[in-house]
Amino acid sequence: MKVEQIYTGCLAQGAYYIESNGEVAIIDPLREVQPYIKKAAADNAKIKYIFETHFHADFVSGHVTLAKETGADIIYGPKANPSFEAIIAKDNQEFKLGDITITALHTPGHTMESTTYLLRDANGKDYAIFSGDTLFLGDVGRPDLAQKMGELTERDLAGFLFDSLREKIMPLADDVIVYPAHGAGSACGKNMMKETVDTLGNQKKMNYALRTDMTKEEFIDEVIDGLLPPPQYFPLNVKLNKEGYEDIKEVLERGTRALSPKAFEAAANETGAIVLDVRNQDDFAAGHIPRSIFIGLDGSFAPWVGALIADVKQPILLVTPVGMEEEAVTRLSRVGFDGTLGYLEGGFDAWKKAAMEYDTVSQVDANKLKEVLKTEKAPVFDVRKESEFLSEHILDAKNTPLDFLNDHLAEFPNKKSFYVHCAGGYRSMIAASILKSRGIHNLIDVKGGFKAIKEAGIPVSEFVCPTTL
Repeated sequence: MKVEQIYTGCLAQGAYYIESNGEVAIIDPLREVQPYIKKAAADNAKIKYIFETHFHADFVSGHVTLAKETGADIIYGPKANPSFEAIIAKDNQEFKLGDITITALHTPGHTMESTTYLLRDANGKDYAIFSGDTLFLGDVGRPDLAQKMGELTERDLAGFLFDSLREKIMPLADDVIVYPAHGAGSACGKNMMKETVDTLGNQKKMNYALRTDMTKEEFIDEVIDGLLPPPQYFPLNVKLNKEGYEDIKEVLERGTRALSPKAFEAAANETGAIVLDVRNQDDFAAGHIPRSIFIGLDGSFAPWVGALIADVKQPILLVTPVGMEEEAVTRLSRVGFDGTLGYLEGGFDAWKKAAMEYDTVSQVDANKLKEVLKTEKAPVFDVRKESEFLSEHILDAKNTPLDFLNDHLAEFPNKKSFYVHCAGGYRSMIAASILKSRGIHNLIDVKGGFKAIKEAGIPVSEFVCPTTL
């Protein structure tokens, strides 16, 4: 028996490859499926099953394409209603895979079709659970994504989740391994651990949601407390996962068309496409196409695209580091953004060589900001999350979280220069690009973010542990 977690850090997502005696199951695959097919071929094995823990909201699964290319059966738990052919498992239904079995445990709560898959080894011993978004490490799945108008509330779903955990998961042995669908950084939960694998016994000790002394009402209150609004693209990804989607090969072919600077400019003007610059933030600051949006590949790229662009049908034109065009298109497709129309051939250097107009972002280091703040009350805007800001921030700074930046546009000065920062510089450059695209150019980005600000000795508020907020 082989069990392998295939973790994608930029999505904080775990897919799983399970092989036994020449048969393979894939759990929650990513959109690009060739790595799973190659892995099975290397093991001289055949992909038999594709298990889906639920209709994912934060990424587009590869289940439809993988089934088409391998003939494997797609399996969902009870209550699922996909538009394509799939096996809808009954609660406790077993599936034989080589010498092992995988049992579907219906665990509604995050969504009504949410299912945990229990793996038993060749001796029939409970070995591991693949818990999807039902149980994370340190947390549980948020219960507000599957509400139906007039039918279910988030409190209803949280109540189902309480029952699922206590009736299906907590009775399992402490040595059972927990393989969740997500880790820290995912918007599907609020307090996940950075680790991606744990034992159920340890989770019973430290996961607040598995306390044995809490009532259902206490559980519901704790689970829904502090939930931020979900990213706008989530329902659109659910729709794609339920109804199917375009083959990624076609998405890649269309998205990796090379466009000269003149053709790129014409395409932007004719299609209304967003120009998305995915280079490093320092490169973007030094020069970029006017009104382009920066979201760098070297950060949490796909989730930020989903949160800030939101509409998966939005046409996109790419400015990438040379050679990273396919990587960018692939990562966009993982969250359902299939509308990439091409990329700037030769990168931004080609744009400059063609004598095309370009823009820059003003920047200062933290020591310079410290000097400024000693002599004047310069406006400072902190684009970190509210919890980060409440934990510690520059005195008199305003919090305008990147996720909701458009709600704060009226707060930025019209003429006077102001400063923006985040934790390390990635999010503040995204914010700077959005503000400049809205015609707000009197901003100055603080290089190195709050880490550099603290190191420079700029006065900040008294520290409050984020876990207490």
